Amino acid sequence: MWPQSAATAFRLAADLGYDGVEVMVWADPMSQDVAALRRRSRQYRVPVLAVHAPCLLITQRVWSPDPEQRLRRSVRAAQELGAPTVVIHPPFRWQRRYADAFPELVAELESGSGVAIAVENMFPVRRFGGEVSAFRPSIDPTDVGYRHYTLDLSHTAAAHADALELAKRMGDGLVHLHLADGTGLPRDEHLVPGRGSQPCAELCEELAASAFAGQVVLEVNTRRARNSATRAKDLAEALLFARLHLGQ
Repeated sequence: MWPQSAATAFRLAADLGYDGVEVMVWADPMSQDVAALRRRSRQYRVPVLAVHAPCLLITQRVWSPDPEQRLRRSVRAAQELGAPTVVIHPPFRWQRRYADAFPELVAELESGSGVAIAVENMFPVRRFGGEVSAFRPSIDPTDVGYRHYTLDLSHTAAAHADALELAKRMGDGLVHLHLADGTGLPRDEHLVPGRGSQPCAELCEELAASAFAGQVVLEVNTRRARNSATRAKDLAEALLFARLHLGQ
């Protein structure tokens, strides 16, 4: 719901009939406050299905300047909220020590918590006709190999990656889908699914026909919505798209 608050997300999720929410931990004070999130979840009867760890450039000091501590705290938050999944980005290239220990850290936290830590695919920065990755070792978490993955379709659009092929590489480890769309522009668009070039419908239908038992989260950018009615309409359209192609 960025740039809207977590409180708005809970309310709209309840109003529109969503099954739950993913909490992105960022500058919004409520997103950092587990007790407040629990109260709002109970108020609206909307469960927290996933916690997105604070790993964006703008959240490098949320909870802690140490990325390992941010991930550990995200796992604890997920446990306290009853969320089965934590979403995490691969380490940045300059986080050398954290990056070297990252695969072992993820495995340790998963085995000790019962929470799936789903590492997300990212996209490069395109400048002057070339591409630069900010992530180590790459934008593709299957290059390392983790037990669990998040597949983000806005990111595959920006990376000009084959989303269906990436889903195959993730295999049974794909437990979390960020359902959105993109046109292939070199930025994170997060369009309502069906408004871009990604195989959103096909991927949902493949998941519905498989043994997929994870979460499908509509990570749709409503920043340019003219008003609250337009925002709600976009989120209702996104939910209808997901339910239609997931056979729900």
